[in-house]
Amino acid sequence: MEVIRKPNWLKSKKLGARKAREIINKLRKYNLHTVCESAKCPNQGECFENGTATFMILGETCTRNCTFCAIDKTRKKLDPPDKNEPKAIAELSKELGLKYVVVTTVTRDDLSDGGASQFIEVIKQIRSICDPDISIELLISDLNGDLEQVKKIVNASPDVLNHNVETIPRLYHLVRPMADFERSLKVLQTAKKVDSSILTKSGFMVGLGETKDEVLDLLAELRKIDVDIITIGQYIAPSKTHFPVVEYVHPDTFEFYKKEGERMGFKLVESAPLVRSSYHAEKAKKILNKKP
Repeated sequence: MEVIRKPNWLKSKKLGARKAREIINKLRKYNLHTVCESAKCPNQGECFENGTATFMILGETCTRNCTFCAIDKTRKKLDPPDKNEPKAIAELSKELGLKYVVVTTVTRDDLSDGGASQFIEVIKQIRSICDPDISIELLISDLNGDLEQVKKIVNASPDVLNHNVETIPRLYHLVRPMADFERSLKVLQTAKKVDSSILTKSGFMVGLGETKDEVLDLLAELRKIDVDIITIGQYIAPSKTHFPVVEYVHPDTFEFYKKEGERMGFKLVESAPLVRSSYHAEKAKKILNKKP
């Protein structure tokens, strides 16, 4: 397949180099990782400059074989959950004075609970030592379809529960061969059933070969299960061996998706070429502050 050249609008702003070094040094001090680094996010400098980062728990090796992802899938031996990790995240969050914390994970199908207990412990530790005003967003895997674990996570009271569908249903067998679209919808739907007040969030990429109508259909499916926040960004292949970019979607199309999403009733729509699932995540705090 012919390689498509990146357009000018995909050049990220070179912001936050000094702040990024400072935060990365602190992460190493606590033996922590961010998805910002592992997934080669183009916005990490900007986010670090704003003093925000997405902590990635349960190691750096994934048990899935998604063809779009930059996270390591090659190691056969997976590390057990680090018992010190939740406390370290809480202590660093307090040290940095964070008001909004995002916690995600690699998919760990090897763990009996998919890693749910580690998420719950992170919430517990943050709530115990950080500012009471701190908000917690979790970006979880599908937990291998174990909805009881989803319920346990929601009952631990995160402020935002995020699970990304990543792409349209038609492309799942090519992009997410070990995942299932309906299973992902059930994760988000279950979260709302357990706690109707929790903010649910999802995100997906474009440029993988989807049509405009398929994107609108996907947005409609997510609204049907009362998802509150959506993120839409351009897929950028991490290497030549990953799924190829089919199209670099024009910014005007992203704006069209944003307006359509808002028209459908999403409370927040982040839609632009360089948007990633945790980009400007702290904007959810405005919605949280409006809750009765």
